[in-house]
Amino acid sequence: MNGADAVAKCLELQGVTTVYGYPGVAICPVYDSLLDTKIHSVLVRSEANAAHAASGEARISGKPGVCICTSGPGSTNLITGIATAYMDSIPLVCITGQVNSDLIGGDVFQEADITGAAESFVKYSYLVRKASDIPRIFKEAFHIASTGRRGPVLIDIPFDIQNQELRRFEWPEEVNLRTYKPTYYGNPMQIRKVVTALEACKRPVLYTGGGVHLCGARALVREFSEKFNIPVVSTMMGIGTMPSNHPLYMGMAGNNGNLAANKAIADSDAVILVGARIADRAVNAPQKMMANKVLIHIDVDPAEIGKNAKCDLPIVGDAKAIFEEMVKQEIDIPDLSEWVGSLQKVRNGKSRAVAPKKLVDPGYFVNVLSSHMEKDAVYVADVGQNQIWSCSNVIMQEGRFLTSGGMGTMGYALPAAIGAKMADPRRQVVSVSGDGGFQMAMMELATSNQENLDLKHVVMNNGELGMVREAQHFSFNDRYTMVDLKGGPDYDQLAKAYRMKYLKLESNADVETVVEKFLKTKGSVLLEVMVDEDGIVRKTGGAK
Repeated sequence: MNGADAVAKCLELQGVTTVYGYPGVAICPVYDSLLDTKIHSVLVRSEANAAHAASGEARISGKPGVCICTSGPGSTNLITGIATAYMDSIPLVCITGQVNSDLIGGDVFQEADITGAAESFVKYSYLVRKASDIPRIFKEAFHIASTGRRGPVLIDIPFDIQNQELRRFEWPEEVNLRTYKPTYYGNPMQIRKVVTALEACKRPVLYTGGGVHLCGARALVREFSEKFNIPVVSTMMGIGTMPSNHPLYMGMAGNNGNLAANKAIADSDAVILVGARIADRAVNAPQKMMANKVLIHIDVDPAEIGKNAKCDLPIVGDAKAIFEEMVKQEIDIPDLSEWVGSLQKVRNGKSRAVAPKKLVDPGYFVNVLSSHMEKDAVYVADVGQNQIWSCSNVIMQEGRFLTSGGMGTMGYALPAAIGAKMADPRRQVVSVSGDGGFQMAMMELATSNQENLDLKHVVMNNGELGMVREAQHFSFNDRYTMVDLKGGPDYDQLAKAYRMKYLKLESNADVETVVEKFLKTKGSVLLEVMVDEDGIVRKTGGAK
């Protein structure tokens, strides 16, 4: 057995069935060894998309996604995908090839200090020095990626180490890292203090983030909310914690959130923040918003607690473990029916009118599309105006809403949808992109094609970089520059080139009919949705 064989065996022992990547000479030994396993290698068309696809798989499977790329530009191209996963706490194990050990530091062909370059965007990184270390390193890497605050771990393996022989493969039975001991269970005394605080409040609200999904706490958070009649709002990453039509769900809060959700936060006297860091998009001026109320912050990463707003009651630990205890509590909570009813009036009182547009109203389209999707479908939104239209108007049932939140990476949706579909082929998966983000990743239609995936792709086409154009409208007196995308492809010809079915939607009157055909058509479909270039988010987003 050589180092490459050891890598393949480690991945098998970790239960990995699929890896995403792009080969090169420096990583060829590993890919050669994978041929002797049942692990399926998916060839993406650009390295960053290997990490995005692995991210999509990780978010649906709940296990670390794996991507494998070569040295030099292969590894540096991967950094954007690594950074995207890091900002959203997605567990990945990223494997890169490296030049021979004795050549490191010599600026030889396709050498890059990837462990140094990616330092800001990984939980931990390894440069493998001996093939005999590979079993220990891989056992540690998967443990670090999938525990505590989840995130990407990088393993850089020189070419000669991949070919170096192992005298014996020793797989550790357990991981015991002296400096890495994440807290899992919440402090019982702090949980009791939360009970006391809730008994004293009159207007509590649960504010849920992406951490609720990552640790599998969604069902427990719902149970807690329903048991004590506590309303719920979410960050963008927390969408799907509650079904959109749940009587206790008030929607997404934040700069692009809806009125009921923001009112719930503003008027509350106690906020239970779960698995979120309340960054600027989630809460505008968090110190002011959280003043004059009790802030209970639950997070597995102690560094996030109190980072952006003063915390009154911190609980460090895994949200699933904490809410397993919270739902057992007997809380003499006041009658909250008046509080909940006041928020429901705001939520239900503002129905969404379809804008009288020549082309398609994007919020209306998202509403119809998501309402027709299967109950447990996966909706993957890209970044830009399409993301805001999506999160403001999507109707979630028991499915998942995936997007790039922290980094806001354009081109995320298409490759992430591939990973989500690979993780659970039976589930319906739909990616929704703007024409700008789609053109950053449209080469991955070839990957989808090669893997025979039944994926549905939406391109909202306004011929513009809509979010930047909107900023130039509001802040630069309509001095538009570098936003015109009218040199883009003919999408019908693009679909034909990739042997996909193609549909086009140009009016609100046809939305229902086209959406039904789009979702019912077998095989991959590309739907081009024509929207106005002046479709300002602030005018067309908002409540359903």
